[in-house]
Amino acid sequence: MPRYRLLVEYDGSPFIGWQRQDKGLSVQGVLETAAEKLCGGPCTVFAAGRTDTGVHATGQVAHVDLARDYPADTVRDALNYHMKPRPVAVIAAEKVGDDFHARFSAIGRAYLYRIVNRRAPLALDQRRAWWVPVALDADSMAEGARRLLGHHDFTTFRASECQAKSPMKTLDVLDVTRLGEEIRIVAEARSFLHHQVRNMVGTLKLVGQGKWSPDDMAKALEARDRTKGGPTAPSAGLCLTGVKYPL
Repeated sequence: MPRYRLLVEYDGSPFIGWQRQDKGLSVQGVLETAAEKLCGGPCTVFAAGRTDTGVHATGQVAHVDLARDYPADTVRDALNYHMKPRPVAVIAAEKVGDDFHARFSAIGRAYLYRIVNRRAPLALDQRRAWWVPVALDADSMAEGARRLLGHHDFTTFRASECQAKSPMKTLDVLDVTRLGEEIRIVAEARSFLHHQVRNMVGTLKLVGQGKWSPDDMAKALEARDRTKGGPTAPSAGLCLTGVKYPL
């Protein structure tokens, strides 16, 4: 069966997340239903990352095995046709070998978290950013973020329901920059724990407010205790922007 690699974007607002479940609309379910309509039989779509409820993607990567051999552009266009009007789009499709796996072949993942820091509420970005009306010091947040870089036990920033075998992760990038009223937080690693990015962002907000110092981020990390970290940032501000594979 030919295997196709898919570059996918979606608005996570109406979905229970990527993963298909017994109840609720999932991104995986929408893609699988479209693939089944294309090839006339059951299909399973595998993703590089299982995004949570309300989390978006501009660079999700998935793969699917189809019963028939189609041109890659036909796969892209047919899937998009059958997914209407759901807010999911296959940006590109390409035929790959059986040794490619969207999840297990990946060597890096990148996320962007958006905070809109202004007094006025959000009109257009209600489901795509975290509105924080109190003033935030992005420079202090950036300094606090640097305390988390490297290989550590990230238990403090791990969700209680996380199923990862180990809390040890290597955080390669955690950059905080301000562009006008928007604060953008970029996180890159080989892989992340459940809610790790959102928990780090929620804690960095405390630094931005002046409630924590940048050094408090290091203390929280060293505590290896979720209760020593800050709140979980809302899912709406998070977007999976890219997945890296070996050349």
